[in-house]
Amino acid sequence: MEDKGIIDLYFQRDESAIRETDQKYGHYCFTVAWNILFDREDSQECVNDTYRKTWDLIPPNRPAFLKFFLAKITRGFALNMLRTQTREKRGGTQYDSAVEELENVLSGGHNPEEEFRASELAKELNRFLSGLKEKDRNIFVRRYFYLESGKKIAERYGLSENNVNVILNRTRNQLRDHLRKEGWL
Repeated sequence: MEDKGIIDLYFQRDESAIRETDQKYGHYCFTVAWNILFDREDSQECVNDTYRKTWDLIPPNRPAFLKFFLAKITRGFALNMLRTQTREKRGGTQYDSAVEELENVLSGGHNPEEEFRASELAKELNRFLSGLKEKDRNIFVRRYFYLESGKKIAERYGLSENNVNVILNRTRNQLRDHLRKEGWL
């Protein structure tokens, strides 16, 4: 079923919308959660929570890209679960590694006063990403949105892990330069 049809089912409050969402995007959502949690049960719980949240959000929302709408929700649940699980003992997770790699580029304010600035920074990041070569953009997004390891990205693109790390380092440096030029740093 096409995304428009699935979204229409949500607007009709037809419970088959969840079944159709699961058939089309269940594996994708599971993979998003798995890349963060590396636990089958927790990942499946995040997928189930995603379906519940999607039911609550559609309507009134009508996402332009259902796949990415679901990914964002799933990722949020997985990151919250990871934070809960690692609150006392952090370290060694893809989440921590990815955040650590970007910490010198982006400052992360988590208070309400920073929400507007964070939103504007996200727009600037999207402008930066749209100017990258497709492969570099995909590698960057896989690392910092989907939290894939360098090894997994290397396998996906037929590159060495060192090559992936070089691309990520170069892209982070370009991002830093871009943000400085635009007055963010």
